[in-house]
Amino acid sequence: MTTAQRPKFEPSPCEENDHTSLSAGDKRWIPLISCPAGFPLELFETAISQLIHHPEYNSTLILRSDVISEATSDFPDAIPAFEELHRIRYIHRKLLPRRPGRDPPLEQYCTLYGADGEIVDTLVLTPVVEEGSSLPYYHPTVHHLAFRYLETDSPTLRIEVVPFARTPTDPNSRLYRTCLALLETLHRYGWGAMTNYKKRVIHDCLVSREAYQDLYLVMRERHKYLVDTWQEVTDPLKHVFEDIGIATFLILLWQETFKTSDTLEQTDCDEPWKQWPRPPGGFLDLGCGNGLLTHILTSEGYSGFGVDVRARTSWNHYPQSTQEVLRVYAFDPTAKADETYFKPGTFIIGNHADELTPWVPVLATLHQSSGYISIPCCSWTFDMKYERSSTPPYPIPNPDFADSLNLGGDGSHRSSYSMYRIWLASLSLHCGWEVECETLRIPSTRNWAIVGRRRLASMTPELALSNVKAIVDNVKERGLFKARKPEGKAGEH
Repeated sequence: MTTAQRPKFEPSPCEENDHTSLSAGDKRWIPLISCPAGFPLELFETAISQLIHHPEYNSTLILRSDVISEATSDFPDAIPAFEELHRIRYIHRKLLPRRPGRDPPLEQYCTLYGADGEIVDTLVLTPVVEEGSSLPYYHPTVHHLAFRYLETDSPTLRIEVVPFARTPTDPNSRLYRTCLALLETLHRYGWGAMTNYKKRVIHDCLVSREAYQDLYLVMRERHKYLVDTWQEVTDPLKHVFEDIGIATFLILLWQETFKTSDTLEQTDCDEPWKQWPRPPGGFLDLGCGNGLLTHILTSEGYSGFGVDVRARTSWNHYPQSTQEVLRVYAFDPTAKADETYFKPGTFIIGNHADELTPWVPVLATLHQSSGYISIPCCSWTFDMKYERSSTPPYPIPNPDFADSLNLGGDGSHRSSYSMYRIWLASLSLHCGWEVECETLRIPSTRNWAIVGRRRLASMTPELALSNVKAIVDNVKERGLFKARKPEGKAGEH
């Protein structure tokens, strides 16, 4: 079976005096750029809904848009009225910048029009600004910007604008280049709607996008200084912002997971998360490496430990409160674990924990943890590297199990890393945990997380415990696992 190819995007500048351009009042609309549509009019509204609700896909300077209101009547005066088009409805949204300290937010009307009043063929974006005010850098300098579907013999997509005075519109101008990118995005969305395109990666399954982004901006401001004080030889931008993202996700996951009917919602204080629910036994950052994630969580009032087989250069540069909870500890699953770290109710974190990765759900069951998160990187089983052809699989509940995991990619699950993630998820089931997955919003290609926070209703605690004890006994019998010895401070993670 062959997969249809998206028609080539073939844009071209418009004739400035095109008689089919929009007309409203004394505003002069300029048709800027057009291309063959490649999809029918009936899908135009589906395509533009992506532009309305996800402007961040087309600009790295925009965080997201929040809908303020929607209406089908009482259109604000700023929204243009056209003789040839009927106003169907408008969405009042707010664009939020990714860098709020540099760019201000902006409100905007997104108005949908149709020639017959039902099928949408035009979207007009209208920034809400006071007369004479300037627009943020991320917004083109226009009073209005229209996306149109022209149903002619050769259906066409077109962008028209009402630019600010003295704004260049030639093909070399910033406005034209911006509209070129927007048109290409619309062309792609339309084709995706026609082919029932399935998004390759789904984010925000366990924590809402809005809650995550809002808290992440706060956490980034609180901890971005760590980039300038980085003690390791690795890239500080990647590691600092990656661990800020993971910490943000955990704080919100814990808030949702451990809340009760008696939980008080603290919304009127500067640091509300310090009053939010948290794991009853604290956290254990297993294989914590440079200790950064442990430091961020500890700094924000969360109790727990970060353990690794050796101290890192960074450890001595953290505040004393962090140094006290970073411990050199060599994990041996075949021996009795130190109850200082593995006490009941502890939430276990396996963040790129290498050979400890498969042990995370096992430990969570053995020690009555309140849950765990595993962010796998290198593919390990309990005492050797994972091999897709020879590592025995664990039972899965149904043929659709792999598809439910939000693996990303093309959905074929053919890569070794995809197979390893399926193996880890089936292992979690075998250990008695309900499997949840999230594609984290962090700057890493290894951003797929398995979360266990609820026990499987279909498996008794006794059976789950029996399963994990059998795993430990098997590792002992094989005799391949060698516990690493604690090391002195040396080298780099």
